[in-house]
Formats: sequence, C-alpha cells, structure tokens
Amino acid sequence: MERATVGVLMLETNFPRPLGDIGHEHTWDFPVLFRKVGGASAQKVVHEDPRAFLDAFVKVGRELIAEGCTGLTTSCGFLSLMQDELKDALGVPFASSPLMQLPLIEAMLPTDKEAGILTISKENLSVDHLRAAGARHNVPIEGLPRRGAFATAIFEDQLEMDFATCRTEICETAERLVSGRETVGAIVLECTNMAPFAADIAKMTGRPVYSVVSFLNWFHAGLAPPRY
Repeated sequence: MERATVGVLMLETNFPRPLGDIGHEHTWDFPVLFRKVGGASAQKVVHEDPRAFLDAFVKVGRELIAEGCTGLTTSCGFLSLMQDELKDALGVPFASSPLMQLPLIEAMLPTDKEAGILTISKENLSVDHLRAAGARHNVPIEGLPRRGAFATAIFEDQLEMDFATCRTEICETAERLVSGRETVGAIVLECTNMAPFAADIAKMTGRPVYSVVSFLNWFHAGLAPPRY
C-alpha cells in the first residue's frame, strides 16, 4: 500500500463532509491522514484569531509527520494566517489555504483578468489573510450569507446539512461575485467545504473554479510524482 504523504490538520467539527469535501477520504486518489486539532472549531478559527491554537496545530502536525506524512495542509482557508509560523515550525511543505493558489492563477490569466474569492465569511476575510497567502490585498471577494444554510451548518456545527439549499445559495453568491465584474476570470473557493459544489459554480458562472481539491492534487503531485 502506498504510504500516505499528505496529512490534514482538521478543525474539530462534526458537520457532514460529503464526497468532494477535504475531510472525505474518497475525495482523494492518494492516501491521506486526518487528525483533529482539539478546540479549533470553525467558529473560533474564522471569527476569532486562529493563532491562539498555534501550539496545538504544531503538536498535531508533528504527530502526522512522525506517521510518515511528508506534506501537511489544513481544512480551513482562514488558516493562511499561520502559514509562515507553521511551515517553519514543522519543517515540511505546508499548504495552509486554497487562497495560496491566487498568485499562480492570476499569472495564468490574461492581463485584463483577475481571480475572485468565494468565502464563507467576507466580513472576516481580511487583508492579513490575503497577504499571508501571497495574494493581492484588493482581490474581489463575495461571501455567503451569515445566516444562510451553509454558514449556519458550519458555524453551529450541525449534524445535518441541506445540500440542495447550500448548492443554490453558493451558486447564487458566485453569480454575485462575477455579476458586473467582467474582469473576474476565475474563482477561488476559500472554504474547503465548498469544493463539492465547484462544478455547479463553474457551470453557473462560466469561469474556471479552483478549490482545495485542485490545490492538494497539485501539492501531492510534487510530494509523490508519478512514475512513468
């Protein structure tokens, strides 16, 4: 059996994780190890300062490395705030957030186009998060409604999620992101739980959509290159 090379520092959550979510093992075509970081809920990481959990993330990250992981990631895009601290503390390639794709995507787009961000919380996604991910400070951003089905299920850590309603809500928010913004040539999903809806977003907006799935497939390809 192939050794797991990617370890995922998971938030401590109980909400459903369908196929396509970072936390569903069958999302990945390669072995992945998951470990929860105690106390690091979605509510606390997004609405408070996640750096309060730095020591806990380092501890769990070192446990994953000891189990054979040669690269680490997280299950929340807002953890870009700890990119530098964690990569230095852990000593292996570390991919904190799907937002780290932004510079690469914009380098590929025509010069009159830019990438936009779809996030679970626009009010909490700060310039500091963007800078820590290596992104521009003025990237177009659209956020899901705070009291909508998706955000409520995530932040209240509900055991059930209305996926049909979430799909509609996410696609409508993506449509707002590109509406009136002809410059937005691609969309990056900050939230790792939005990845199951990436194809729906692409169909609705006509733009390429980059998620944690595209990010980690690329990340893993460097850690364990295919042999031909």
